[in-house]
Amino acid sequence: MLAKLGIEVVRLDLPFRLNHVNCLSAEGKDGWAIIDTGLNHKKTRAVWHDKLNNKELKHIYVSHYHPDHFGYAGGLQQLTGASVYMSEIDEASGKTVWEPAFINTIKENYKDYGVPVNHMINMTEDTESFVKYITPYPQVYEHFEAGNKIVFGNYEYEIITTPGHADGLVVFYNKETGTLLSTDHILPDITPNVAYWFHGLENPLQAYINSLNKVKKLEVEFVVPSHGNPFFDANKRINEILLHHDERLSFVLDKVENGDTAYQMSDKLFSFELDAHEKRFALGETIAHLDYLVSKGELKKEKVNEIWQYCFN
Repeated sequence: MLAKLGIEVVRLDLPFRLNHVNCLSAEGKDGWAIIDTGLNHKKTRAVWHDKLNNKELKHIYVSHYHPDHFGYAGGLQQLTGASVYMSEIDEASGKTVWEPAFINTIKENYKDYGVPVNHMINMTEDTESFVKYITPYPQVYEHFEAGNKIVFGNYEYEIITTPGHADGLVVFYNKETGTLLSTDHILPDITPNVAYWFHGLENPLQAYINSLNKVKKLEVEFVVPSHGNPFFDANKRINEILLHHDERLSFVLDKVENGDTAYQMSDKLFSFELDAHEKRFALGETIAHLDYLVSKGELKKEKVNEIWQYCFN
């Protein structure tokens, strides 16, 4: 199917438990185009050097601002002169959240959600460590908007906005072949992280559920994801992901105790050992689930001694 689409999956290593990201490469009438770039580090640079050797890269399409997708966009643009495209929301996020002005607020935010001082320091340092992986920033030529179309490989794709995993995340849909280049919106083996990162959408889980239901209406046949292998029957996987979040929400309601902080609840949701990087994601996802339940009136959120606590109404 990938050969029919004229797309090559370019698998790049990541130094995390999630050990790879799939970027996409395709030849067009005016040169080559890629979707997402990986981190700006030595291994990534070497792979793109080999893949793009003697090829003219004209377009870099960035699905969202997370480092494994956005990180090398600026560096690759400087090398090739390619035009970069992404959503306006995520360009702003990508050029803000690793800057000192935002990083300097993170410890206070962690404190607000009950993170102990030693973990607060380690988690903030982990965020700071990504600066080298996402700079230089790209100069964005054009912003994606819902309904825009791009030609990628042998087919034309419609831009569909799917906020949730990131506020400005987009996916690429071709109706003729029933294909979705799903980026991080739908993954085959794991559920995408849906987290509150102290900026942007205040209820990312609700946004994500809405986005899943929007894509479900397309009845996509073939999915090319950013992590894991391509697969068929998107709606089957969407139903599994929706069920997963229903189960997580039920778990939270069953295990939360009056006065729990998000950090305490994250230890219940993620009961295995986590490093500082993983603790950041676990906390953000826990906040997203707790605040979703607050939005539904199932829980109440109040500040006690300058720390957010959750309790039953």
